[in-house]
Amino acid sequence: MKYMLFGESHGPAVGVVLEGVPPGIPLEEGLIRRELERRAPGKNRFSTPRREEDAFEILSGVFEGKTTGTPLCALIRNTDVKSGDYEKTRYLARPGHADYTGHVKYRGFEDYRGGGHFSGRLTAPLVFAGSVARQVLAGRSIAVGAHILEIHGKEDASFDPVNILPEQLAVVAGKAFPVLDDKCGTDMMLEIDQAREARDSVGGVVECAVLGLPAGAGAPGQDSAESILSRHLFAVPAVKGVSFGAGFRFSRMLGSEANDPIRQGEAGIILETNHSGGINGGITNAMPLVFSVVIRPTPSIGLPQRTVNLETGENAELIIEGRHDPCIVPRAVPVIEAAAALAVWEILEQSGEGAV
Repeated sequence: MKYMLFGESHGPAVGVVLEGVPPGIPLEEGLIRRELERRAPGKNRFSTPRREEDAFEILSGVFEGKTTGTPLCALIRNTDVKSGDYEKTRYLARPGHADYTGHVKYRGFEDYRGGGHFSGRLTAPLVFAGSVARQVLAGRSIAVGAHILEIHGKEDASFDPVNILPEQLAVVAGKAFPVLDDKCGTDMMLEIDQAREARDSVGGVVECAVLGLPAGAGAPGQDSAESILSRHLFAVPAVKGVSFGAGFRFSRMLGSEANDPIRQGEAGIILETNHSGGINGGITNAMPLVFSVVIRPTPSIGLPQRTVNLETGENAELIIEGRHDPCIVPRAVPVIEAAAALAVWEILEQSGEGAV
């Protein structure tokens, strides 16, 4: 399994080509549409006012409602672009964006409008691909779900890493603001409102869980379960950190606290705790796979910023106009789930488990 994203933020469309999709998988387009709606912009005051319906067109790889096994190509057209917002700042590299690095790599021929191919707009076809992966994984009773764990220092409750239920993932996925504790969610919303009023932005943390993975998937070294997941997760714009299980909290633990005791249960071997997040030695241990990702604050802010004019080489001041999210974390939740589903699909295939 592999996928390729294509398109630019202000081009005609964005899309994805998925290769290695097994034939005969019933594809429920309603489930894909629901996931795209969770990510779509313009749904609430925390999102950019850009209105994109994210209606998708499947161009190949599906016939009579089932996958054919040939490359699956899907297209999502861009319908609400305002490219003029970027013309007057065309050569002013936006801090935190890929304007400078993309300009160097593509020798000035890059599409600068709205971040071009580096835009978060490309997460729409990523969610499409992840939705296909989730339906493939459902054949193995594997579920993926996430919630907002933190926004600008305001924290939600964490998943119980031992006793997460699929129903819990479904409940949080149905929320407009996906948190476990709605009171914590209210505190987070206030942080976002304050940042927006100050013409600034905030970031946060998304916690994700994968349920139903068997023991033995993954490998040591470069093909470890953590390595594959991290590669998929870091392909999501704005992800700047990934940790598994207790993550950086391991630095404050003793070995006696960090180790997960192993016991024989009625259904087989179990771990009493899950500090390792479901992975040992790069291989899954059948406990819930739990990880967290750090999402940086939206780089497009309304405050003056120092930059360089890439055409003249002179120092300059930049004030960004246009439509931007004061916080992308809520919309990032289904994106992280999509990346995790694609990664788990790859982990199973590389382990000889097969996704179906």
